[in-house]
Amino acid sequence: MRLFALVLGLCLATLGVAPVNAADYKTPEAMLTALYAPYLPGGEGTDETFYSTRLQKLFAIDAEGADGVGAVDFDPIIAGQDYEISKLAFGSPKFDGDKAMVVVTFDNFTTPISLTYTLINEAHGWRVDDIENKAGEFPWVISKLLIDAQG
Repeated sequence: MRLFALVLGLCLATLGVAPVNAADYKTPEAMLTALYAPYLPGGEGTDETFYSTRLQKLFAIDAEGADGVGAVDFDPIIAGQDYEISKLAFGSPKFDGDKAMVVVTFDNFTTPISLTYTLINEAHGWRVDDIENKAGEFPWVISKLLIDAQG
């Protein structure tokens, strides 16, 4: 039975459908709190899908042609590979219909990070539809990185 649940979850993820055990986040703040929980001291990992159906599909397409190395070779949630998160703060969501923009700030080690999240309220609750890092030498938008990699 556990094998069936694992296979079903992998199939749904490949199709861009949230796993059946994904939480139904009622607010952007609730979703972001859960998203960042594993990155905080004492946090535990999760296999939950926080990405929107659209973003899951972009990651799946990228993985198909990646030969093990996709277009995104860093963790966009922390804008890096290693982390020691402190001073995590969520800005007030700016709503536009079923979308919300939220600025998330934190220090990763001693580097201040500011990410702009585009969230969408899908059938299974609020999910990350895009992440943008406007600062630094190499600003990025996660969906653009994935789309550009498709050539």
